[in-house]
Amino acid sequence: MTAFSTATAVGELATDVRLPAGDGPFPAVLLRTPYDRARHEAEARGWARRGFAAVVQDVRGRFASPGEWHPYAYETADGTAAVRWIRQQPWSDGRLVAAGASYAAHCALVLALDAPGDARPDAVIAAVPALGPAETAREASGVERLLSRAGWWAAHGDRRDSDERALDKALAQDPGLLAHLPLTALPERLGRALPSWAGLWRRPDRGHLVARAAHAGPPLLAVGGHHDHFTEETVALWHAWGGSSARLLLGPWGHPLTAAPGPDAGPAHRLNLGELYVRWARRALTGGLAPRRHGALALGGADLWLPADAEGEPRAHRTHLVHGAAFTADPARPVRSDDLTVPADGPPDRCLLVTPPSPRPLDLVGPVSVRLRATAHTPSADWAARLVALPPDGTAERLAVGVVRRAEPVGREAAFTVGLGRLARRLRTGTRLRLEIAGHHFPAHARNPHTGDDPITAERLLVSRREVDPDSVVLNLPVLPSRPAPTDPAEEILR
Repeated sequence: MTAFSTATAVGELATDVRLPAGDGPFPAVLLRTPYDRARHEAEARGWARRGFAAVVQDVRGRFASPGEWHPYAYETADGTAAVRWIRQQPWSDGRLVAAGASYAAHCALVLALDAPGDARPDAVIAAVPALGPAETAREASGVERLLSRAGWWAAHGDRRDSDERALDKALAQDPGLLAHLPLTALPERLGRALPSWAGLWRRPDRGHLVARAAHAGPPLLAVGGHHDHFTEETVALWHAWGGSSARLLLGPWGHPLTAAPGPDAGPAHRLNLGELYVRWARRALTGGLAPRRHGALALGGADLWLPADAEGEPRAHRTHLVHGAAFTADPARPVRSDDLTVPADGPPDRCLLVTPPSPRPLDLVGPVSVRLRATAHTPSADWAARLVALPPDGTAERLAVGVVRRAEPVGREAAFTVGLGRLARRLRTGTRLRLEIAGHHFPAHARNPHTGDDPITAERLLVSRREVDPDSVVLNLPVLPSRPAPTDPAEEILR
């Protein structure tokens, strides 16, 4: 591997290039990362062994690259300079794949969508894409993703290197760290400057890349996980992509993809993603992909794959109230996102409902939602709906979560729907579903203070009395009408 410095508006960005054996020129793969280019050495070797010039670059202000680090600020300009530099090299045949996961996927996507024509890639691999600061900071409903953003900013924000365990170490010293108010003061409690933290929550540009995706040109391979916090954004990108072809691969994985299989993963879901990326890139660069939108998604709990456009029929499932038709949402004692146990005594802190045991296996594929009528006695209220599987063996597993923010006249009943994202899961015979309706889902999401103030800047909390009309609660599940025929994920991606 050879180290280069590629010119940008701020100087020279640290870049490693690994070339295949033999005479060139070669197609290139560009990966721009804030997570240290040295961590991608094995990946670069893999691309080079398969005939691609692998170019890995530290983004501006990170690790060996000079300049100031401002997340999401300069990636179009600096990526444009990198692509132009690559195409000028004697070892380049001019064809280029922009690839990356998480923030690096953002770097790849902005080249396809925002760079000048001569700097746009010929194909894009975007895995678990962190589309932009607004998408990463909030749910589509506007509710703040506190834990994931606090963890990322503590590890990577406003610093040249990374400390992956920064938040864990801080929480070990102060378990109530994320409960202190205001949340804008989090950097002080972490003991380091994070000037970009407060500005993260003021970003208004959610949906920018997805809106531009309709005008995309190159082929796209979007890869995500059912247990990743960017699943909805990954699917939205695939749906919106207007290029010559768009492929989706969605497995039962977390944010690190196959390195983090979920509890519903099976042997068939253990893919060699690197090999699949190479095969797809070859097809994309030679025009071998059909001009259509398709792909594959894993059916968790069933050890098989389905076509990406598979979707069940929405079916209304009635629920039975266990307790909590009237409950108290107390931000000082919020329902926690990291605990599936339900208090057995004391005043209820959530509305708890269950379905009867399923008389047969259920294949749930598609979006899940809950429709209800409910009342809050505060001017602002979050409604968090969590769906938990209760199989016959007595275990409990979170299936889906959705949170919406409502501002209604105090004490007025309102009818509304909470979307819980997408499922691709087989439930065993005898499985019951537990539906929890609460006022908080903390620390995954910031606590609504119930005052009408911004949860990020609020310094005062109110208790919120709630009532749910249990007869109004309808759980909509996307049920496949018959046992699905399996598909081969590689065939779906490469055809």
